[in-house]
Amino acid sequence: MNERTRFWLITLLALLAVAVTASLGRWQLSRAATKEALQASMEARLAEPVLDGATLRGEVAADALLHRRMVARGQWLAERTVFLDNRQMNGRVGFFVVTPLRLEGSDVAVLVQRGWVPRNFEDRSRVPVVETPTGLVTVVGRIVPPPGKLYELGAAEVGPIRQNLDLAQFRNETGLPLAAVSIQQTDAAADGLARDWPPGNTGVDKHYGYAFQWFGLCALIAVLYVWFQIVRRFFQRKTV
Repeated sequence: MNERTRFWLITLLALLAVAVTASLGRWQLSRAATKEALQASMEARLAEPVLDGATLRGEVAADALLHRRMVARGQWLAERTVFLDNRQMNGRVGFFVVTPLRLEGSDVAVLVQRGWVPRNFEDRSRVPVVETPTGLVTVVGRIVPPPGKLYELGAAEVGPIRQNLDLAQFRNETGLPLAAVSIQQTDAAADGLARDWPPGNTGVDKHYGYAFQWFGLCALIAVLYVWFQIVRRFFQRKTV
């Protein structure tokens, strides 16, 4: 390969690399803009009036209710409590406690993410004792999607301790008419559960970080191309 062919091949490859990295950087910026809009929507919904449990009794448009504040009255279905394993709060690993709440004046139930409790690492099969009042209770919280899922091997688990809780499967398992959303409880922890839920974070900073990396790589490719293919060649010719 002669020098001229090599020069144009490197030029073509450099232009392609600059175009690809710049495009990826712009894509990350667009992702960040989308996440910023979502974050603004979440904050706006938190500022809207508080909903009551009657909102969940009929057909629920889940997307329209997410992140709204709610006060729901009903009765705990304590026998259906599920402990979601390997969940963290304040850097500690334990269980998220999830209990269905049958709404007052209705057969509809909603999953309530009640809080976090440490697990017994000497006996990993032991279920923690969680105080669950009987009769009508009032739950203060915000509407969120059903509990997030962690990676698990094999079939979905049953029993009180699980890695994940699939809403459709839990409906079939319990026969409960469960709402399509859940409530993340935020009122004072009189039941011994921790409720230091992390604030809603859409990951905007992550996308800005990725964009910076792609644009940085783009600039580096351009600088190296100019130095080795133009500047250095220019000085080499002058010294000949």
